Amino acid sequence: MEKGGEISMTNRQISGYMQSYRLKRAGTLDELETVKEEIPQVQRGEVLVKVKATSLNYRDLAMVHNDYPGGVADNLIPLSDGAGEIVAVGEGVRRFQVGDRVAGNFTKEWFGGKRPVYTEPYGSHSDGWLTEYKVLNPELLVAIPDHLSYEQASTLPCAAVTAWSALHGPSPLAAGDTVLTLGSGGVSVFAIQLAKLLGLRVIATTSSDKKAEKLKELGAEDVINYQSTPNWGEVVKERTGGVQRVVEVGGPATIKQSLQAVANGEEVAMIGVLTKEGDKLDYFDIFGRASTRTIGVGSREDFENMNKLIADKKMTPIIDSMFSFDQVREAFEYLASQKFFGKIVIRHN
Repeated sequence: MEKGGEISMTNRQISGYMQSYRLKRAGTLDELETVKEEIPQVQRGEVLVKVKATSLNYRDLAMVHNDYPGGVADNLIPLSDGAGEIVAVGEGVRRFQVGDRVAGNFTKEWFGGKRPVYTEPYGSHSDGWLTEYKVLNPELLVAIPDHLSYEQASTLPCAAVTAWSALHGPSPLAAGDTVLTLGSGGVSVFAIQLAKLLGLRVIATTSSDKKAEKLKELGAEDVINYQSTPNWGEVVKERTGGVQRVVEVGGPATIKQSLQAVANGEEVAMIGVLTKEGDKLDYFDIFGRASTRTIGVGSREDFENMNKLIADKKMTPIIDSMFSFDQVREAFEYLASQKFFGKIVIRHN
């Protein structure tokens, strides 16, 4: 891949060329192309971030294959998650300065409080982070905990904040409560890590004995193989009397068992749609059993509050694999394989 041209730095600007990936149109990975572009220039109230690392989420794969709810605009730079260093600032910027290490919030509009009616995630509605440089309003960024590398920090914006929101929300869990997590993807692994820092008990599901051992190493007190135990929700209920929260990432194929596992009146936090088919639900599968809450990642305030805990406890994200900026296709293919445990990261430098 051709690299960017010569770069020179002026007072507040960096000039030259950069490489970006753009998805010409949703459909297949063949539509994802590298392009040479001019480095964007900061205007008043903006900062320029040299992107050091990005990470993949299932939504990124869904967008490539035109399987993302709400659709995807043509010719956008993909990926919602990125971290880097501020290398130029425009006039009037006080929130950050050159040299600061930052990560981007998942959406542009949600700074705190109740989720806005409209939010604009990166990669589907506006250019994402799979590029060498990115101009942003500094209000859309958060500081990275000092102990984390750029690669580790790049995993936080979507999966970690989603897990944090699932454990909190209108009814935050308390020490001693029990959480059920499904599988070993980014959200589920982060949910286990954060749950243990909050003093929660964790039960997890997986289809792999090898992954089961890793989940236990992270702190899961009990792990159930959903392949050999298809009625895992009922088993969870028998062992616990019902959990206080289910971090539901599966969708139609898992929701019925998740409802079986939750204690009466407690919550199923609905996050992902990894499956499209499953058992049919009727009204009485939910009525009198549990509340449900759809998680839309979280606000900048959620991100910053989570980072305080991560910094205090020196928690480090679990990264399965790292790929270079030239290996983006391979990274997507590995994501599609579902063989990973934790997060997949792309290094930009």
